[in-house]
Amino acid sequence: MHQHFHGAEASGRPVPCQLPPALARFENRHDERERITRAVEGHPVHGGPLVVALTGIGGIGKTALGFHMARGLTDRYPDGVLYVDLDDLRRDGVVEVSDAVGELLTGMGVTPDWLEKSQGGRKKQLWSRTKGKRLIVVVDNARLGTEVNELLPSSDLSLVIVTSQAALYDLDGRAAVEVPVGPLGVDDAVRLLGHLVDDPRLAAEPEAVVDLARGCGGLPAALQVAGQWVRKYRRRSLSRLVAELTAELHGKGIPMVEAVWDAAYAALPPEAARLYRLLPQLPGPGVTKSVAAALLGRAPLLAEDALEELESAGLLEGLTEGWRMHSLLRGHADRRARQEDPDGAERAGARRSLITWIRRQAARADLVAAGSRMTFAEVPDSAGTDVPDVDFPGKPEALRWLDAQRHILYGCVRSAFEDGLYEDAWALCEPLWTHFLDHQHYADIMDAFRTGVAAADRAEYLPAMVRMRCQLARPLWEQRLYEEAAEHLRHALNASDALGESDPERKLRASTVEFRGLLKAETGDWTGAAADFEASKAVHAEIGNEYGVLLQTYLLGKTALRSGQHQEAVVPLREAFEMARLQKRERMTARTAFELGRALRLSGRPEEARPLVGAALDGARRRGSRTDEVRVLEELADLADAFGETRTAEAHRTAARRIATECGGVAPEGQSS
Repeated sequence: MHQHFHGAEASGRPVPCQLPPALARFENRHDERERITRAVEGHPVHGGPLVVALTGIGGIGKTALGFHMARGLTDRYPDGVLYVDLDDLRRDGVVEVSDAVGELLTGMGVTPDWLEKSQGGRKKQLWSRTKGKRLIVVVDNARLGTEVNELLPSSDLSLVIVTSQAALYDLDGRAAVEVPVGPLGVDDAVRLLGHLVDDPRLAAEPEAVVDLARGCGGLPAALQVAGQWVRKYRRRSLSRLVAELTAELHGKGIPMVEAVWDAAYAALPPEAARLYRLLPQLPGPGVTKSVAAALLGRAPLLAEDALEELESAGLLEGLTEGWRMHSLLRGHADRRARQEDPDGAERAGARRSLITWIRRQAARADLVAAGSRMTFAEVPDSAGTDVPDVDFPGKPEALRWLDAQRHILYGCVRSAFEDGLYEDAWALCEPLWTHFLDHQHYADIMDAFRTGVAAADRAEYLPAMVRMRCQLARPLWEQRLYEEAAEHLRHALNASDALGESDPERKLRASTVEFRGLLKAETGDWTGAAADFEASKAVHAEIGNEYGVLLQTYLLGKTALRSGQHQEAVVPLREAFEMARLQKRERMTARTAFELGRALRLSGRPEEARPLVGAALDGARRRGSRTDEVRVLEELADLADAFGETRTAEAHRTAARRIATECGGVAPEGQSS
């Protein structure tokens, strides 16, 4: 996804503009553009957002047309342009709606901490954020109208541009206009070739140019490759080149576009040709130099040379960061790979090389981002590879890498499992846990963790069998799939009975009990949750895990507070606060101070609470945690009310609402108690 920002709203927030750089030349489409413009100008107020559906076969230029129109209409829709590619979020043909809505909300500036977890919550968040807005939303690669319906802004003043290969018949009740996008006419295709290739042969051999344009079937994706191919062979006559292609097609009935791509492929150097064949093994269309190097098992400079060769041949599109392969070319590359690698050995070797490298980088990023924590997979050795490690100077860089590579990470989990690399499959799920805590892509994470559970079972590695089920349980209960979460935790607890008595194994067993307690707290079983946290705390105390004791003490106090036992919550929360200070854990010190202050206020002791909550506010601001800052400001407002300080209370609430609005959350109202 490309994301730029321009202008500013009245609130001072930047206006989203998620559009790639404009094409150097956009050819024709006059009828389609005029039809869209008429629909925009004639769209009635109170008719719901206008939905323009661009339909046509792959490679016909629907997305380029959608982007072109969005750029031209930004003055009419000054609140920004959002973009989501549904194919990036599709699993087994189905789009996870909550993830797609989350992409749009993120584009509007909603930070991960402020994203609602449930699908319903995110939809309401989208409706709230888009109310009264003049927005353009570009939805790429829709297959069903029902997918689009879930992503519509609430404002009648917005425009939604949808691309789809087939008509979307289930957009009933929407102000929808279908605009079929057909192949470019021969004259337009010839003009596009002229813009792509500055070559006197085009003027000297007009009939050959027409034959080439007609043979490309009016597909802009094919014309791009044809233009690069013509440019490559500057000394051959154009008619000879076209004749060579035509000879290949004689009696086969294959569109010339395939022959154009075959010719471009045949002219590649060996390493670039090999990379072209291997690129379909990547889970997504995007590729970076390092990922290409891992796929090839070669040094990054050699991979970069191969990527540049593919870009020069028109077989890859260069982006600001990395390259991208068109889906039609991806299909062609896969066909060539199957022809030249019939037993799949080359592709399997490349997948193994990629999986090993990705696993190592993800484990390293996890260690930098999350510090030393309970993991069970070893970090693969870098010996025997020419591909260097990614540099992670600090936590922000590590987290950014995990997010940027998430499609490949998730895809490698599936690939490893399908190739029988079960240890790699579950090991990759360990760093994905760290990514999940900040980026709740539920469809991706539940698919990956379910695969991790299956891989751990196949590998018959007991700690992984336990840990993977615990990791899966959390996103399940956050999506209110309580029964499935409970079932996985039952299996995890049963398996944990077979663990040994080493400290790491006992720690894992205690962690599993803690997860069960968290699920019980989520479903309102406060007594059961407290019992599990007590049991887990006892184990951590026995093995000398000070942080484990701190965490369980905090959870015990928080559970008592949530269940209405305010006075009873004070003692464990005070203990947790003192432990957090002694262990010099800044985040836990602030959180325990907040919860302790809240417990004291609700117990009728506001004078003791005020310095603690004030310290929690300082801690939240030092860490830059806006969600914590809002919660603490709301608590300070309630404390001010307890002292009869009405103006101070209102000032805190106003500050909390301002921050929540800036971050994209729902602004808090009233008292939090």
